[in-house]
Amino acid sequence: MSGKVAIVTGGGSGIGEAIVLRLAAEGCKVALFDINPEASAAVAEKSKAAGATGSVVPYMTDITDLDAVEASVAKVEDELGPIWMLVNNAGWDKPAPFLTTGPDLWQKIISLNLLGPINLHSAVCKRMVERKGGRVVNVASDAGRVGTSNEAVYSACKGGTIAFTKSMARELARGNVLVNAVCPGPTDTPAMAAVVGTGPEAEKWKESMAKGIPLRRMAQPDDYPGMIAFLGSDDASYITGQAISISGGLTMS
Repeated sequence: MSGKVAIVTGGGSGIGEAIVLRLAAEGCKVALFDINPEASAAVAEKSKAAGATGSVVPYMTDITDLDAVEASVAKVEDELGPIWMLVNNAGWDKPAPFLTTGPDLWQKIISLNLLGPINLHSAVCKRMVERKGGRVVNVASDAGRVGTSNEAVYSACKGGTIAFTKSMARELARGNVLVNAVCPGPTDTPAMAAVVGTGPEAEKWKESMAKGIPLRRMAQPDDYPGMIAFLGSDDASYITGQAISISGGLTMS
């Protein structure tokens, strides 16, 4: 991975931050796409302080805006070089019973979780195909495989991401562009804390969740970057169109 250029969306916190730090440690030149410049700068500084052999360069980008995505991707190629890897990690949800929600919330969830990654595929994959090589990893969710109460639209987006991954893997195989999905299970991140809160009640909820997981713990952001780095490496040169669950055994297939 040394010297290769990778885009990671939503890299300012949580799973995305862990992915950025790992790819930089592997020697990648990481373009961090996020709408929070302060968080992005902090991740870049953290990578530098850790002595990563690669680099982290923030690009403030709204992934729901195709024109903005095209501009940022062109800038990355101009400044860092040809993009080898795309990690579509950015996402968002606001859990609630579906019948209590409305179109404004649905559209926001769809724009961030489904249309955003589609925009990135459009801007990046055409460049990869021209060069006859590249890797895409879409961070989906086990919610897209089994569904989740109070996250119906989010689950639909992640199910769509898995189907889109497989379709793109078929379309791009002749161009030597490999497309896979990683499906996290319940993960202890700042995004989860924003939903369930903090304190004794939140900890009790997380303990209850962990009891249903065979490994008896919730995932941490660092549980995912190893697989994602592997999928970007030469060792994964014969893997495409797969949806790999990383959920402590919560879902098995």
